[in-house]
Formats: sequence, C-alpha cells, structure tokens
Amino acid sequence: MRLVLLGPPGAGKGTQAQRLVARHGIVQLSTGDMLRAAVAAGTPVGLKAKAVMESGGLVSDDIVIGIISERIEAPDARNGFILDGFPRTVAQAEALDRLLAEKGLKLDAVIELVVDQEKLVGRILNRAAEAQAKGEPVRKDDDPEVFKARLDAYNRDTAVVSPYYSARGQLKQIDGMKPIDEVTRAIDGILAEAA
Repeated sequence: MRLVLLGPPGAGKGTQAQRLVARHGIVQLSTGDMLRAAVAAGTPVGLKAKAVMESGGLVSDDIVIGIISERIEAPDARNGFILDGFPRTVAQAEALDRLLAEKGLKLDAVIELVVDQEKLVGRILNRAAEAQAKGEPVRKDDDPEVFKARLDAYNRDTAVVSPYYSARGQLKQIDGMKPIDEVTRAIDGILAEAA
C-alpha cells in the first residue's frame, strides 16, 4: 500500500498516518527524517544533501527524490509507505510519479484531509492548551503565529498539488474536521475500494 496524505498543517495527517502504520504494517516517510537519516548513514545521496545543508542551501528536488528512492527500497518499506509532507509542489509530484514508474510501482491512494482553515487555528490553540494543562511542552508548530505562517506557506506553495492529483483522477477527499475515528473510517473505506 503506497499512499500520499495531503492537507494543511494541523489537518490530522500525522495522527492518521500513525494509525495506518499500526494497522497495515507500512512505514510513514517524512522527508525531513529521511534527509537526516541519509546524512547520518553517509549514503551517496545523503552526502550530497549534507553538503547543501552545511552551505545553508535548500536541498533540491533531485536530492529529495533520490533519498525517497533509496528509502522505499528498504526492507521495512516492502509492504508500502505513507508520504506525509511530500510532494509539496507539482514538480515534486511529477518526479514522484516518474520514480514510482521506474520502479514498476504506483500510488494506491492520494487522500486529502479537507479542513476549515479558520477553525484549524482554534484546533491548534486547543492542542497547545491541552499540552500545557498536562504539563507537557507546547510544540513550536502550535504557536498561533508560527502556525499561521505555515498555513500561509501551504496555501501559497503546496495547495496546488491537490488539483494535480485531481486532474489525474487519483485524489480522494475526506472531511478532516470530523472526529478522528470518523476520519479513520473514511480513509479505511477509500483504501478498501483501492484494494
């Protein structure tokens, strides 16, 4: 099972990805985690990424795709994977399509969690208050100003990925404002259809 989860920050992609990992024995792939792991392992692509990162530059799409290519070959990704936070641009989506085609693979589903962005800010404030009440640290991402900046960046740069997959007939949308268990059931329904 190979999935892409789309949606703005705070939509619940991470929560749903964790549930999918637990139920289906697949791995969640975060490009940031993969970059750090490739650099630490000293892989050829990791060494390229390290040089770019040390010079303060942004890692190119080619390097990110190279790291994804290496990572999906790992034994724990044999049953499949969830890409969360990638692709972030149409160019990355096209590169991912080419990569999978070269490996004789395809995406089983592209699922977008559709949310009311104004209500998301309230959700984030709530999450921060709950963490404080439990005596837990508040995530940097849960700071309202940081969150709004991330949301603006998503709307400016990443929201264009949904129409790309929609035009290809691959996009399935779910109401991400529903309770977590209902969202999980909706995702399960889409995956059952794709199987």
